[in-house]
Amino acid sequence: MASGGSSRLNAVILDYGEVLCHRASDEEFNRLAKVFGADKNSFRALWEKDRGAYDRGDITAEAYWTALAKDAGAGIDAEQLEQIYEWDIEMWANVNARMVAWLGQLRQGGIKTGLLSNMHPAMISHLRENFDWLDLFDFKTFSAEVRLIKPDAAIYEHTLRGLGVKPEETLFVDDREINVQAARELGIRAVRFQSIEQLREELEAMEFSILPGA
Repeated sequence: MASGGSSRLNAVILDYGEVLCHRASDEEFNRLAKVFGADKNSFRALWEKDRGAYDRGDITAEAYWTALAKDAGAGIDAEQLEQIYEWDIEMWANVNARMVAWLGQLRQGGIKTGLLSNMHPAMISHLRENFDWLDLFDFKTFSAEVRLIKPDAAIYEHTLRGLGVKPEETLFVDDREINVQAARELGIRAVRFQSIEQLREELEAMEFSILPGA
């Protein structure tokens, strides 16, 4: 148990996007936006519209991107779709090595570790085929496999059951405030990730002894 005081933390659940991987760059988003004849800001809105359904596994990659193209008033062919699939994975595959190192520290410190990510099937396959460090997790929840997405309470509860821990002994780290708030409503201690330095400061305030490295 790695924290002082009355609330001891025995498990840490991490998000993937923008926590275990770096944020996709403006250049990467712009590269995709150009395919659809959209600017960066309008493309972000189009991107988000059906992303939940895509990450939950309700629609296929082709259906998602074809609908996005329709909303953008653009046409895309099969060759462009293949390029889009590749870029979509590439932009979320830039691993944050310092956070992965912290994951290893947590395991060495006897903390149970969970992964909880909204992620579509192709990205899940990419992670499993390329990132051996996924084995550092005691339990992994991918939205498309359980057909639930954050901030649905059920996906957090699924992960807690998989880890065999109670909400009050668990820390959750995610980059999105809506997901952090959903965790807190279940009694999970949660931190919104903005930087490793900020995360370290918040963990120190909690008296959590296993800190991400500088």
